[in-house]
Amino acid sequence: MSINFSATDVRASETALPIEPFHRTEEIHDDHHPRTGRGRQAWWGAVGQAVGAAVGAEAVSGRQRSSVCPAVVSAVPQVSTYPALVRELADRGLLSAGWRRVFEAVPRSRFVPADVWRQLPDRCEPVAGTDAWPALVNSDEPVVTQLDDGALGGPGVATSSNSMPSMVARMLMLLEVEHGQRVLEIGTGTGYVSALLCERLGDDLVHSVELDPVVARQAADALAQAGYRPHLRVGDGEQPWPGLGPVDRLIATCALRYVPYALLRQVRPGGVVVAPLARGFWSGALVQLRVKDDGTAVGPFCGGATYMPMRAHRVPDLHDVRGTGRARAAGLDPAHLLGLGFALYAGARLPGVRLVHQNTAEGARVWVTRDDGGAATAASGEEVWQYGPGFLWEEIEQVWWEYESVGRPGAEEFGLTVTGRGQQVWLRDPAQAIRPGRT
Repeated sequence: MSINFSATDVRASETALPIEPFHRTEEIHDDHHPRTGRGRQAWWGAVGQAVGAAVGAEAVSGRQRSSVCPAVVSAVPQVSTYPALVRELADRGLLSAGWRRVFEAVPRSRFVPADVWRQLPDRCEPVAGTDAWPALVNSDEPVVTQLDDGALGGPGVATSSNSMPSMVARMLMLLEVEHGQRVLEIGTGTGYVSALLCERLGDDLVHSVELDPVVARQAADALAQAGYRPHLRVGDGEQPWPGLGPVDRLIATCALRYVPYALLRQVRPGGVVVAPLARGFWSGALVQLRVKDDGTAVGPFCGGATYMPMRAHRVPDLHDVRGTGRARAAGLDPAHLLGLGFALYAGARLPGVRLVHQNTAEGARVWVTRDDGGAATAASGEEVWQYGPGFLWEEIEQVWWEYESVGRPGAEEFGLTVTGRGQQVWLRDPAQAIRPGRT
């Protein structure tokens, strides 16, 4: 196994810092302000605490992850053995015959340390008891393997994990890897995905980079003990691997705000890139890109996927909020905003707007902010409150009616094009880029 521990760049990894709650920019005393108000709007101030307290677990959904209660536990019946879990994944159509044999040969338990946590809606809970550890490891749930980037005395936010097996299966199937192809993984994590790739392709064709040296060392040890020796490196996953040359496939196991063009240049023409993306308006979507002869990449979105962000791509969930509250009747139920299709459309039309939500008995409650200090809050069956410059909620409603007019397309109808000038979301055809409505 080759492993380079000399690189010290601190920009990219599978792990993530806690998402910071938004901060006050001025002292405001207003009964309807999102942080200082009382009564029906007093809950806005609590969103900062909730966002900072519970971020980290992967989710697989066509509905956006709630940043207030982000943890998603699998709805699939829990199983008690790893073979039963693999059989369940295959029965769900998530594994081809070839990948099923690979999963069966690589037990997940070899890549999960003794001290782990389960992600709950409001905290990470230590897994204790002789039966609890194997029950979690052999389930279709993420297993939290690190809190607070490994720092002691932190708030207890998940910063590294062994991903949901169903998500790992989906991503590896989308990678469309073939015999003899070289693969680069961004975010080694526990080493589980690297081991699966080694089992499928052979050690020499697998390369994996991890920023956190402690996480990287633990993964290297686990891989060696399991008999795998891929090429491992500690360094910046956002930058090309020096001297590696072009690879055939690239898989990122950390969320990206954008696809770095430097990474595309590491992939040969005709190669495939699979990565989870995290943007402001939508929490996470999986994209499959094919690299073209001119170095650009184009491909479809393939459902929801929420991962911990690459360190260089971490941002607070919400912006600072300014101004006093203005109430108006709600013209749109905020529950309509939570589908991934609309989130992809709105994210392209409203750059710089961030949204988080919380499910309620009546439907949903949303918080929306923009970098100019504008904000809005809305809950199903209640009034809308707006703050700061502009009329953000009216803009969101307008984008919703646009989305209705194009047929309320599902997430699978959207795609992404990445060039040296940036990236664009498109609808149904790469030539139909969705232009920002406001710059």
